[in-house]
Parts: sequence; C-alpha cells; structure tokens
Amino acid sequence: MSHHLFLLSPSDTPIYSLTHYSTKLPQPTSSSLSSNLPTWSTSAFAGTLTALSGASNATQSHHVQGGSVRMGGGQDRHVIQMIANASLDVIEDVMRKESAMYLKSVDKFNEWTVSAFITPGNMKFILLHETKNDDGIRSFFHDVWELYLKFHTAHSPIRSIVFDTRVRASAKKYL
Repeated sequence: MSHHLFLLSPSDTPIYSLTHYSTKLPQPTSSSLSSNLPTWSTSAFAGTLTALSGASNATQSHHVQGGSVRMGGGQDRHVIQMIANASLDVIEDVMRKESAMYLKSVDKFNEWTVSAFITPGNMKFILLHETKNDDGIRSFFHDVWELYLKFHTAHSPIRSIVFDTRVRASAKKYL
C-alpha cells in the first residue's frame, strides 16, 4: 500500500515529494465490474476486469540506482503527479467553503483518495492514499507541518536530508 505526499508552495510550485510504502496489508476490495458477474466467470478474466475498472492489485517493481522502487497499483510516477495536480482545483473550492486546515478526502480517482492540508501561509500538503485513515493522516500532516516550520523558510525546494528522514519516520508511524 503506497502513499504519495506533495508539498506545494502558495503558487502551486512543488517543493517536496515523498512516496511511502506501508507495511500494513491493504484490505481486499472487489472490482465494480467483477462484483456484478458470477464468480465462475470472473476467475479467467480477473486481470482484464481489474484493468478495465481502473484498479489494480498487482505491484510492479522498477530498478533504480541503489535498489528497487515499488510502484503501487501499477501506477507510474507521472500518473500520480497528474492526479495530485488535477485535484488542486477541488482543493481550492473546498478551501473557499471551509476554514479548517485539514480538508480530509477532497477528491478520488480510481483507487486513489486525495487528502489535503492547508497551512496559514497557504502551503498545500497533498496526500494520495488507497485506504481510509483520517486520524493517522491528520497526525501525519501535523508532523509534516511542524517539520516544515523547523526546516524551511523560503518557497524553494526542500533538500534537507534531516527533513526527509523525519518525514519518512512520521509516515512509517502514522501511515
């Protein structure tokens, strides 16, 4: 199960991103197409039905310098970025209606749910996730915000190894 975090400046410029893979097992979900068919008919075409519904249970592995990176749900990085970017309009609509910093689930695309956190300085923290975990996500966003305040002052990309390590530790703890 993967989580994708994006920190965006007030001008929607990405300044940090993280992909975290949880060790928690995802809860099984049934495909909407296969749920309407008898079980004997879905076994032979399970992969096709899953692909047509936009969901995927397969996890692909890509080799990168120094190790392998798992791309959850068969999605590649560009699709994840597109989903996060496409959710910005929805986030801004919710921001106009609500004054809360944690906006919970603001958008959904296939198996990905988009949650957002807006700081008083109009920084946007966007998290793509596959399962519902409102309390954990809220705590994670608060930790990331505290770390952001400690390690970053300008709206430039975050390159601090300490910041990255602490965000990863928080993701492991809450997600």
